[in-house]
Amino acid sequence: MVGNAQAVLDLTESGDTTASVPSFRVFYAAHHSELTRALTFGLGDPELGADAASEAFIKACQRWATVGTLDRPAGWVYRVGLNWGRSVLRRRRREKAKTALLARDDISEDTWPDIDLARALADLSDDHRDVVVARFFLDWTVEHTAAALDIAPGTVKSRLSRALDQLHTRLTIPTETPEG
Repeated sequence: MVGNAQAVLDLTESGDTTASVPSFRVFYAAHHSELTRALTFGLGDPELGADAASEAFIKACQRWATVGTLDRPAGWVYRVGLNWGRSVLRRRRREKAKTALLARDDISEDTWPDIDLARALADLSDDHRDVVVARFFLDWTVEHTAAALDIAPGTVKSRLSRALDQLHTRLTIPTETPEG
């Protein structure tokens, strides 16, 4: 796994790509942090999220002549990162890795801005977590989320509604009612 942001920039200088270095560099600088954070939440693992972002940015760089012309190249990178990360997760499950996908003991406040939110997101299905991350962590519109995830806008709204209901239930502290 690459896992190194410098590798992406090195690729743009290697001459092995047809990418327009200045425009890819601008795109990379503008979107790297937010997409890495979104993939971290979307995949439920900080290291895997960073690796998925690096892999997706490398693929974008290699195909920048095409990706750079898309209406939402960040959506393409996000989707490629999700697909790559999920492939890694499937391999881990097939290999019966002993570590949990999101080991609660490994979560630290330095890694996750909100531990309860991270745990609640981990409990969502992949489809529901994807729309929550795209809509709220990336601040994409319903249409941009739909395009990035290759689903209908109505499906985004439906999944988002169900996911928010689940998150509300999970994150709401029950209030005691007076007996009487």
